[in-house]
Amino acid sequence: MTESEAAEHAARFHRLAAEVGSAVLGKTDMVRLALVAMLSEGHVLLEDVPGVGKTTLARAIAAATDGEWHRIQFTPDLLPSDVTGVPVFNQDTREFQFHPGPVFGNVVIADEINRASPKAQSALLEVMEERQVTVDGKRYPVPRPFLVVATQNPVEMDGTYRLPEAQLDRFLIRLSLGYPDADSELAIMRGDRLTATADLQTVVDADRLAETTAAAERVHIHEAIYRYALDLAHTSRGHDEIHVGVSPRATAALMRALRMFVLTEGRHYATPEDVKALAVPVWAHRLVLAAGSAVSGRSPADVMADIVDRTPTPQPVQFGGG
Repeated sequence: MTESEAAEHAARFHRLAAEVGSAVLGKTDMVRLALVAMLSEGHVLLEDVPGVGKTTLARAIAAATDGEWHRIQFTPDLLPSDVTGVPVFNQDTREFQFHPGPVFGNVVIADEINRASPKAQSALLEVMEERQVTVDGKRYPVPRPFLVVATQNPVEMDGTYRLPEAQLDRFLIRLSLGYPDADSELAIMRGDRLTATADLQTVVDADRLAETTAAAERVHIHEAIYRYALDLAHTSRGHDEIHVGVSPRATAALMRALRMFVLTEGRHYATPEDVKALAVPVWAHRLVLAAGSAVSGRSPADVMADIVDRTPTPQPVQFGGG
């Protein structure tokens, strides 16, 4: 990949991020990571308190990419067929016809995903990994691009079902929007500088998104970067505070996100700092802490950040070549 190609894709990305950011004030970094996940063909888990713009972010991404968005409210009585769809008997043709569920959209908001039973949660496993739904032995592909944005409230845990590791591993990135800064919240209170999602302009269509996704495959990653990421993964697997460390699926996911993250900065090569920027959002939610760490109040993000700080950083002369 040439520098001019990388700059062109970065400019396209920044136009998209600016449009989405006009509806979600003060969250530039979170918007960028969410878009990186979508362009990397991954999914996002938003874990935060109510009212900080989780649903707005997902709707803004759909609007700015000319995509169709669907919202699924996860509740204890939700059935898998309420997510994927169900065959319905047609009296005229005397045959069963598949009626697609809300998962057939470009951006699917799984609101309060941890309030549904594990059986209902599992309805997303196949489609998040393979981008298809299998019903009665028939496969139905979902539209492209396809992004699942799941939300959960980390504070009120009564009546919730913890997401299993297999489900968490399907999410490329976990984000926490947090509260906006004072200036952004004042703008929200006044109603100025905030664009409604319905008023957002389409910045990038599906074809352009696919071009950027394909272009990221040509981003160069130095052998030292691969080794550095592997060292971080191995450290997590033997860490005293971690019961289950980073999986091979997670290391591959980091590389996928890394290529896109680098491309959005207009570069065609990765550096150790890029790995450090992604290690916590891509890997922390996949860790299972040992009992002692959980009791002491340490979070997976805290432990992952410590691993990044303590692992020696490679220092090759030029990461762009070799």
